[in-house]
Amino acid sequence: MANMAQAIRLALHYGEKHLGVTDIFGEDVGAPLGGVFTCTQGLATAWNTPLDERGIIGTAIGLALAGQKPVAEIQFCDYIFNTIDLLKLAGNSCWTSNGEFPLSMVVMTPSGAGIHGAPYHSHSFDAIASHLPGWKIVLPSTPVDAYGLMLAAIEDPNPVLFMAPKALLRIKGEELLPGEPADEKELKEMIDAPIGDRGQWKARWPEMGHAPIRIGEARTVREGGRATIVTYGRYVKLARNVADRLAAEGLGETEVIDLRTIYPYDWRAISASIAKTGRVLFLNEDTEITNFGEHLLRRTIEEHYYTLRARPRLLAGLHVPVIGLAPPLEEASIPQETDIERELRALLTEKT
Repeated sequence: MANMAQAIRLALHYGEKHLGVTDIFGEDVGAPLGGVFTCTQGLATAWNTPLDERGIIGTAIGLALAGQKPVAEIQFCDYIFNTIDLLKLAGNSCWTSNGEFPLSMVVMTPSGAGIHGAPYHSHSFDAIASHLPGWKIVLPSTPVDAYGLMLAAIEDPNPVLFMAPKALLRIKGEELLPGEPADEKELKEMIDAPIGDRGQWKARWPEMGHAPIRIGEARTVREGGRATIVTYGRYVKLARNVADRLAAEGLGETEVIDLRTIYPYDWRAISASIAKTGRVLFLNEDTEITNFGEHLLRRTIEEHYYTLRARPRLLAGLHVPVIGLAPPLEEASIPQETDIERELRALLTEKT
C-alpha cells in the first residue's frame, strides 16, 4: 500500500497529466530532493524556489490570476505565518472582484507535531487557517483520502489549503489507491528515487484513476450509538483505537467522525451523530485557546443543548508558546492516547 507521501505524489502527477497543473514549486520541491518528505519527487512541473515563503505565495497568486493552475508548497506550516496577509488576499480575490478573479490554486504544507520537530517543525495551523475566509481547508488522515482530496483541491476553482499531518506522511494505507500496483515494492521501484545519484533517474508512473473526494464531506470511520468523537488528521486512528478499547470493556460503542475538511466542514454529519449519541468529544492537536473545535462545541451547545446527555468536551493541545524537542515535552503538550482515553471514559460514564 502507498504511504501518504506517495499518495500525494501520485495525485500531483495525475494533476499534471490530466487536470492542467502547470507549476509545482517550493523550497527543495524540485530535483534532486523532491521535497523534504519526497511528496514531489519525479514530477515534471516541479521546481525549486528561494527560501522565501512570501515569494512562494505571491508567485502562486500571480500564476493563478494569469490563468495557470499552480500548486505551491510551504515546506512546514511553521513557516507560513509570515504569509497571512497574502493568504487573506488570495481568499478575498473572488469575493471582492464579484467573481471576476477567482484563484484556482493549491497551497500544500505539512502540519502538526509527532515527528519530534521541536519549536520550528511542530506547529499546527488548522485553527488559524479556519480564520481565512475564501479558502477551502483539507486535512487527510489516510493515503486514499490524501489522494482524493488533492485531486479535488486541484479541480476546485477556489484557493485550497492542503495540510498533510507530518506524523502520517510515512504511514502506509489500508487500501489501494485507484490504479496503484498491488505490490508495494513495485510501486517503490516505479516512483521512489534511489538513494545516491539521481541524475538519470525518471519516475515510471502507473496509470492512476480519477477518484476525487468531495471537499466538505466527513467520513464515519467507526459506527456507534453511545458517544461521538469528531476529529481529523493523525488523531483519527488514535480515537478509533481508544473507542475500540473502551467498547471491549463494555462502556458502549463510540462513533468516530473524520472531518477531512476544516472548511467547509460537514455539520450535517456532526449534528446527526450528536443527535444520535447525545455525547461528543472534539479532538485535535492545535492549541486550546481559539481552537477550531471550540467553534464546533459552541454550535453544538446552541443547536443540541436540550438533547445532550453529557457536557460536550474539547481535548486539544496546551496553550504553550512552542513544543519542545524532548519527547516528554512534546507528549505533554498535545493529546496522547492516554488523554483521549481519560476524556472518553469520563464522557461515557457521566451521569445524565
